[in-house]
Amino acid sequence: MKKKIGLFFGSDTGITEELTHEIVDAFDNIVVKEISEANTADFQEYDTIILGLSTWYDGDLQSDWETFFDDFKTIDFTGKKVAIYGLGDQIGYAEYFIDGVGILAEVIIQNGGEVIAKWPVEGYRHTDSKAIIPNDEEYFYGLALDNDNESDLNEGRINSWLDLVKQAI
Repeated sequence: MKKKIGLFFGSDTGITEELTHEIVDAFDNIVVKEISEANTADFQEYDTIILGLSTWYDGDLQSDWETFFDDFKTIDFTGKKVAIYGLGDQIGYAEYFIDGVGILAEVIIQNGGEVIAKWPVEGYRHTDSKAIIPNDEEYFYGLALDNDNESDLNEGRINSWLDLVKQAI
């Protein structure tokens, strides 16, 4: 029996939620929960976790993730594999592009988890990002999506990233 995957996401405008459906469709053993309805105990049910969020303004977490963040920092991720996908605007907020991915990744690593399915930085036009892996600056901690400027690339990026996730789990 396959272990279930837990996917937690937050969405203010509905775009992250829409893209989450594409990710969910790739798995037959996934449980989806909006982060606004989650608690820390929910994370303990899964060995593999996928997190989705957008970055707002000057590097802020999506509002539901912002509300949950203090609790998120208390979760023990030991033995867990975590994949992250994030949305941002690489042109309008070039210095904060998908910062939310990096903010979550740092907590996961600090709390014993393994962040999987890193994504290449090449091809993006941002100037900075907390999502860039410090010791491997050619990669983000997770999938970078820019629905504002490159929505036509979302499907291909998601499918390629899902291959990476599946290989890692």
